Amino acid sequence: MSKAEIAGLMVVGMLILIALRVPLAASMFIAGAAGYWTYVGDAAVLNYLKRLLWARFSVYDLSVIPLFLLMGQFASAAGFSRSLFRAANTLVGHFNGGVAQAAIIACACFGAISGSSVATAATMSQVTLPEMKRLNYSDRLATGTLAAGGTMGILVPPSIMLIIYALLAEQSIIKLFTAAIIPGIIAAVGYMIAIAIYVRLVPGQAKIQKRATASERISAIKEAWPIAAIFTLLFAGIYGGIFTPTEGAAVATAATMLLGLGRGTLNWEKIKQCFLPAAQASAMIYAMLLGAAMMNTALAVSQIPTEVAAWAQTLTVHPLVIVSAFLLIFIVLTCVLDELAMMLLLLPVLLPTILGLDLFGMTGEEKAIWFGILMVVVISVGLIAPPIGLDVYVVHKVAKTVPIGEIYRGVIPFLYSDVARILLLLFFPQITLFALRFLK
Repeated sequence: MSKAEIAGLMVVGMLILIALRVPLAASMFIAGAAGYWTYVGDAAVLNYLKRLLWARFSVYDLSVIPLFLLMGQFASAAGFSRSLFRAANTLVGHFNGGVAQAAIIACACFGAISGSSVATAATMSQVTLPEMKRLNYSDRLATGTLAAGGTMGILVPPSIMLIIYALLAEQSIIKLFTAAIIPGIIAAVGYMIAIAIYVRLVPGQAKIQKRATASERISAIKEAWPIAAIFTLLFAGIYGGIFTPTEGAAVATAATMLLGLGRGTLNWEKIKQCFLPAAQASAMIYAMLLGAAMMNTALAVSQIPTEVAAWAQTLTVHPLVIVSAFLLIFIVLTCVLDELAMMLLLLPVLLPTILGLDLFGMTGEEKAIWFGILMVVVISVGLIAPPIGLDVYVVHKVAKTVPIGEIYRGVIPFLYSDVARILLLLFFPQITLFALRFLK
């Protein structure tokens, strides 16, 4: 049996285990271990396993993941999401569809604290849905906005997906965070434009509220500014070279906790309750990293990544066609697979191919950063696209009376915005790479 055939059986075996409801991490680990054993035998497998845990989890930068997850839990428990929404709502809530646009702004700001799409969608749904219902916003617009807004959690730094990509692709976390800033702003603005167009094309979807007074705006901004201060502290410290991303995560997490305690919105009981969900999410991510490491080691022995890269070099099509094909694969698979597992499995196969292509004269580092941002943007589409958009189900869990189909109809305008943004970033890499100039 050839190495390619064994690799194919590994993938099929993994998919069968997933269909049997075996956890994704275990499915990847079992299939990878079986394939690796077939390639190299008992002794090599046992030798690899004895050092796998240490090799994977002794990486210092991995500690940034539980820190950012814990910061998001603190921010949610302290009610900072409500302050962010109130401030945004006083600024744009008086426009047609303005409350929905305020929800997008609040999602982007909260995503910059939590780094998680699920946390952003769940938290902001609890905060903003009651207000949109009070103003007679349609269920379709309200829930579609929050499902799409939840994706901001992985689009803006400190995105957990970008951190994992940086570790897997051996790229700078700071540079990836920097490159994500402009695409993240484009995402938020694009979603707000989609709302503005939708409420004009389909009247009756939103009720216009009265303009906030100057005192109301000042009060709301005063309430939200400490959260902006934490964000500024984090990124000014990282970009200023004062501390590393991991140290910055620790400082920002501590600052978020202290701010909550100072405001009286956090107490020690709430703080203790924040640790469990953060630990559970971290354990899930670490387990998937372990399973993917086993699977990718077996694939590396099969030389499939090298063969795919060599095959791509023989094609006579434009390199962007190859990149587009990879992005389509991401979109399709993200609709049916967990986005983290999909990235962990495909990245070791696809990234060598991307680095070998001649793309606008970019260096290897620039290609890796550009493709990483594109990949996360595409993954965010899978979070709201049918048939299994994770953020859609998260919003449905909060808005229990709204049918799933209605939420999917609500995200359609945002999917149009996503397509436009993907094409923009695909054909104009300088948009993604522009902010990197300020790091040099």
